[in-house]
Order: sequence, then C-alpha cells, then structure tokens
Amino acid sequence: MKTVAGDLWREKLAAWAIPQEILDQAPEDPWIHPPVMFQIPETIEDSISHQRAREAVPKNGSVLDIGCGGGIAAYAVTPPAAHVIGVDHQSEMLEMFKENASKRGITAEVFEGFWPAIEQQVPVADVATAHHVVYNVSAIEDFLVAMNSHASKRVVLEMPQRHPLTTATPLWKHFWNLERPVEPTPEDLIQVLSQLGIKANLELWGGSMRTESDLESQAHFSRIRLCLPPSREGEVLEFLKTQPKIAIRNLATIWWDIN
Repeated sequence: MKTVAGDLWREKLAAWAIPQEILDQAPEDPWIHPPVMFQIPETIEDSISHQRAREAVPKNGSVLDIGCGGGIAAYAVTPPAAHVIGVDHQSEMLEMFKENASKRGITAEVFEGFWPAIEQQVPVADVATAHHVVYNVSAIEDFLVAMNSHASKRVVLEMPQRHPLTTATPLWKHFWNLERPVEPTPEDLIQVLSQLGIKANLELWGGSMRTESDLESQAHFSRIRLCLPPSREGEVLEFLKTQPKIAIRNLATIWWDIN
C-alpha cells in the first residue's frame, strides 16, 4: 500500500543517506543501535506517550512494543498492563526486554525480526506502541497498518519533532563539511495516517534528553556514525566538549483509538 504522503515521507528520509564516498571510508557500519543505549532507567520518567498508552490499557491488559529495546514504552504502563510483547530485530534487545519483565514479575513474549515482516507471528494487544522507530521506516504505510491491526484499543507512537540524527548536524559539518536535512516531521506522518483513513491525534511536548552515559561513549558512537577511523576518536571527543549540552528534546506523541 502506498500513498502520496508516504512517497513524500520516503523522499525526505532518503535525503538522510550518507554519501557513498563517505560510506566507502567507513571502517564499521555507521547505522548502529548499541543495546546499552536502549536499557531502561531504574525509574521511568512519565510522559504524554506513557499517559496515552496507560489510559487505554485495562487492568491486567497487554501492550505490544515494536522496536522495543529494553522496553521503556511497555514497562511504563505496567501496571495496569500485566503482559508485554516485544518486537525487535536485535536479539540482545529482546534479552534485555525479557530480563526486565522477570524483574517486574510480569509475563512477556518476544519476537525477533523486522516489523511488519513478522506481524503474522505476533498476537494482538490492547495497546500497540512504537517509540523512536518510525524515522527508520521507509515503507511507512505497511508499518502503520500492521500496528493498527495489532491493537484492540489504541496505537501510540513517539518520535522526536526532528529526525534524531539532527543533533549530529554540527559534527557532520565539522568533519565532512556536509549539510544534513531536517525533515520529515510528525506532521508528515499525520498526513500519511490521514491518507490511510486514520484520524490521529498529535501532541507536542518536551522531554529529558537521553544520550550515551558519558562523553567518551558519546564520542565513540559518534565516531562510528561519522564513518571515521578509531584514530580520530579523540578529535570527536574534543569537538563534543565544545558543544552546548542539550537537556531537553522536543518530542511528539501521535495516537489514535481503534474503532
């Protein structure tokens, strides 16, 4: 299934591709998702996204977390949810997800693979969530339709108001003299949903900035994303020390009820 708005979404995402001449110099895959960055904190900070999911989950209900990582979107709503379902393409993420369920004394199922390719294996939940995933999704219509069919009460999406890699724009400019785009946006996603016949709600808000645990880790992962060799990690660290610390990130919650 394709829409005009979806085609525009894909066009804007494609602008984020790293130029081939830079990719050719990369000693490692720059498109990394280090599991350590996706572990959940001891205390999960409440948010609009968590509230919208929580208010739709019945007592002892279930939540499906797509691109789950350690499961922050799921465990923020337990209780009232008593059963969590995690989908992720990295087995390390799913191990974290299961461990976090065990610590909380709740039941969990996990499914390894990319959404929606594995959707037929995954059961329906009361609420389906996907936090910080959609900017990685080109076939956005299929992704959203599959989410819609796997929730019996509500779907909740969370995403930054600007592409998450926007924070690395000064790094790309400094090390490669490369300008980075700023789109697509949550409003673009609302247009996709509208053309799919889904009337969704959009709420904009500010939340705490989550980054790598320390500046050295941030420099390490930034160096990999920048396609630079290990010998230049010190340069990345020194540049990061000159950058203002971002405490708040602008976020968006998109949600809709299942009719």
